[in-house]
Amino acid sequence: MGTAIIIVLLAAACVYAAYSYVKKLRKGGGCCGEHEETVKKIRVADRDKSHYPYRAVVRIEGMTCGNCANRVQNALNAMEGTWAEVSLGDRQAVLRLKQAPDEAAIRKTVSALGYTVLSVR
Repeated sequence: MGTAIIIVLLAAACVYAAYSYVKKLRKGGGCCGEHEETVKKIRVADRDKSHYPYRAVVRIEGMTCGNCANRVQNALNAMEGTWAEVSLGDRQAVLRLKQAPDEAAIRKTVSALGYTVLSVR
């Protein structure tokens, strides 16, 4: 009888572990919250590089996962005339711009998400 109870408890633990793992795969996890959906990248409508004569590289501190990078990229892409590509590994965003870079607007956009802009060049 005792063995049957132990087997049932082990089976329940395995089922719970499998459920938790699948839930984490579906919902994301890590630094941005265990129960948040994975942030999907929003692409810019105008993807013709010749329309973006200006360029800026923004060094960003505080991004720790893919969701962080996607949030920053989406916010920068939402700015008028901006096409951003964010690299989590390099901790930077490369911006293509239709107008000269507005450093204050870039800093404000990234700071509003809770990240720190180290430099804009």
